[in-house]
Amino acid sequence: MTPDPDPGPASGPAPSPSGSSPGDGDEDRVRGLLARAALGVAPGPVPLAAVRRAGLARRRHRAAALSALSVLGAAAAVAAVVVLTPVRPAPSAPGPDRIAAPPSTSPAPAPSASSPLPPDPAPVRVVAPGERVDAGRGYTVWLTEQGKYWSDPDGLENFRSAVDGNIDRSEPGVSRQSEGTAAGVFHSGLYYGTRTVGRVELTDARGRTILATLLELPGRPGWGVWYAHTGAGAGEVSVELYDRAGERLGDGPV
Repeated sequence: MTPDPDPGPASGPAPSPSGSSPGDGDEDRVRGLLARAALGVAPGPVPLAAVRRAGLARRRHRAAALSALSVLGAAAAVAAVVVLTPVRPAPSAPGPDRIAAPPSTSPAPAPSASSPLPPDPAPVRVVAPGERVDAGRGYTVWLTEQGKYWSDPDGLENFRSAVDGNIDRSEPGVSRQSEGTAAGVFHSGLYYGTRTVGRVELTDARGRTILATLLELPGRPGWGVWYAHTGAGAGEVSVELYDRAGERLGDGPV
């Protein structure tokens, strides 16, 4: 019987040079085949028109969205203005017409030229005994408990007693002394018999009225002094005494 030949190494695939398993070699061969196949494929044309259409569509959509937001913002602003605008109340219904009251049928009569209103009472200046008062145009007047004193521009002094019995102080009255030149006259005198003197009034020959200045000692002794000036051409004057109510109390010599 013939002996079997030497079997040698076992049959099968030869190991890879790197010593890897047979599965690794198959994967490398597949990758190589795929790479060669890919190199042989020609790329198709780029779809530029489709890309442009898609871009335009996206821009239109964005513009429409912005327009809608603008419209909403404007509507919100208008709504805010309407809310913030104050509402004015509606005018009330008109009432009945007012009828003006008729004028008074008996108006107060206006003063006529023949009956002028009396002048306001002249204020009485209270002076201390012996107090010198400048009466104007160089004249000076002062009072004591005995009566009236005055001096002229030349310094000449004069006196008129209020207690020597020459005047009746129980009845209202007025006295007068006058002196001067053709340029003007100084008039002065006593008033007496009243504690409510209002004014001493002079009237010249032309009908002009002059209010005198009144002087009195403290305590309302019931008499006082008056003085006034008249200009050239005044002529003779009359003197009248009035109380505070405007009632004539008496007059003096012309």
